[in-house]
Amino acid sequence: MTDITKEFPGVRALDGAQLSVEAGECHALVGENGAGKSTLMKVLSGAYHPDAGVIILGGSVQQVTSPIVARKLGITMIHQELNLLPEMTVAENIFLGHEIVRGPLRWLDKRAMENKSEELLASFGQKLSGRTLVKKISLAQQQMVEIAKAISVQSKVIIMDEPSAILTDRELAELFDLIGRLKKQGVAIVYISHRLEEIFSICDRVTVMRDGKTVHTDQTSNVTQDQIIRLMVGREIEQFFPSQHSNPGGEILRLESVTQRGKLHNINLSLRKGEIAGLTGLVGAGRTELARVIFGAEQADSGQMFLDGRPVSFRSPRQAIDAGIGLLTEDRKNQGLVLSMMVRENTSMASLVRLVKHGFVDIRAEKEATRGYIRDLQIKTPSTEQKVRNLSGGTQQKVVLAKWLFTKSRVLIFDEPTRGIDVGAKAEIYQLMWKLVAQGIAILMISSELIEVLKMCDRILVMHEGEITGELKQAEATQEKIIAMAMGLEQPASC
Repeated sequence: MTDITKEFPGVRALDGAQLSVEAGECHALVGENGAGKSTLMKVLSGAYHPDAGVIILGGSVQQVTSPIVARKLGITMIHQELNLLPEMTVAENIFLGHEIVRGPLRWLDKRAMENKSEELLASFGQKLSGRTLVKKISLAQQQMVEIAKAISVQSKVIIMDEPSAILTDRELAELFDLIGRLKKQGVAIVYISHRLEEIFSICDRVTVMRDGKTVHTDQTSNVTQDQIIRLMVGREIEQFFPSQHSNPGGEILRLESVTQRGKLHNINLSLRKGEIAGLTGLVGAGRTELARVIFGAEQADSGQMFLDGRPVSFRSPRQAIDAGIGLLTEDRKNQGLVLSMMVRENTSMASLVRLVKHGFVDIRAEKEATRGYIRDLQIKTPSTEQKVRNLSGGTQQKVVLAKWLFTKSRVLIFDEPTRGIDVGAKAEIYQLMWKLVAQGIAILMISSELIEVLKMCDRILVMHEGEITGELKQAEATQEKIIAMAMGLEQPASC
C-alpha cells in the first residue's frame, strides 16, 4: 500500500500512509486510537475507497472497490467488532457467500458445510457444532468462527483487528499456533493489537502509525516496547500507571447473598466512596452478569442490595441511573453508544431530563456541556455534531465515559474500560479514574488485564463460576494468587 490518503468530513484519517507485507509473515500494525490503523485496513479490505494511493497485490496494481472484490483477491478482514449473523448457525456464517451446493438445482449442502465447519474449527482446538446458532456461543467462540470463516476462503492476506481482546490464555495460545501454521502456508497476516507483548511473541515485523501517517517499520527483533510506545505517542510516557493513593470514605454500595439462578451464587461485596475496587476472573466467571444485576439490566432471584445503607431494588437501568449508578459496558458499540447519532446526542442521552426546558431539549446547553467533556477528555472529534460511527474505537470509548460523567453518577462500573485502547489513551483513562475517586466517586473496575488490576485497584475481588472466591488488598495481591482464585484453587475469603 503506497501513499494511501483518506478523508472524512473534517478529518484526514490517512495522510500518505504506507504498508508493505510479505507472504508468510505476521506483520504488526500498531498506533494510538485514531492513528489510522483500522481505516488503512478498511481500505485494503474494500470497505473504504481511498482518495489517493495505490494497492499492489502479488506485483499487480489492484482496485479493491468492495469487500466482495477483496475476498476474490484473497484479502479477508476479521474485525474487532465481530461481523456474524446471530440468528444463523456456525456453518452458515462460515460459508456465507460461498456456500457448498450440490446437484443440478444447486441445493445447499448443509451437512457438508456443517462437517467442513467442524473440521476447520477442530484444526485449531475448537470443539463446536456447525449446527449451533451463533447467538448461543460465547464471544471468544464467535472470534474463532470469524477466523474459520477467513480460512474457509483460502485467503492470501488475513487482517486480524484486535483478535485477542476476548480470548483466554489457552485460546490465545491456540490462535498463535494457528498463525504459525498459516505463515508456513505462505499466508500474510496483518496483526493489529494494543498488547505489545503479543507483537513480540508472534510478529516478524512491526509498522507504527501516528496521525494517519506511517512513521516506522522494522523487524520486531530490532525494537523494544519502549521504542514502539515513543513512536506511537510521539512523546515519552514517564509514568504509565498513576502513583496516587485513594482515601476511601464510608460504604456506599453493599450486596448481600445476591443470587441469580445459573449465573451468580451468594454474592457478597461492598464498595466505598472514593475507592477503586477491582473485579476479575476468567471468561464466563460472571463478572458482567454481576454488573448488569447491580445496574438493573437483569434481576437477581434472591439477596439484597443497599445504597447508602438503604435497601434498593432496581427493576430497570433507568432506576439505577436515577439513583446515581452508571455502567460503562464491555460492548461499547452495541450497548454503550448509538452509532448513527452525534457526539452531542450520545453524551447527553442518559441525562436528557436535566436539559429539557418547556418540553424541548436545550441544544445550546447540550452543546456547551459536550464541548466541556471533549476538552477535558481530549476527545478527538472535529465537532460536537460528528457522528460517533466515524470516530476511532478509543475515541468512542471516551464518548461513553463522557455520557456517564454527565449523569453525575456516584457509583461507576467500568466493564473492561481499556479493552481495545492504545497505551496513551489507557494512561489518560487511568488518570481520569483517579480524578473521579478523588471527588468521592466509587468505582467498580472489571478487567481481565491483571497488571491493570494490580496497579489501579485498592482491593481486588476474584470470581470463579459465579462466585466471589476471594478478596485481596493491593499490598498482598499477586498475579499467582489472583489466578489461583480465578481457577477456584483457593478457599473463598471474606469480602
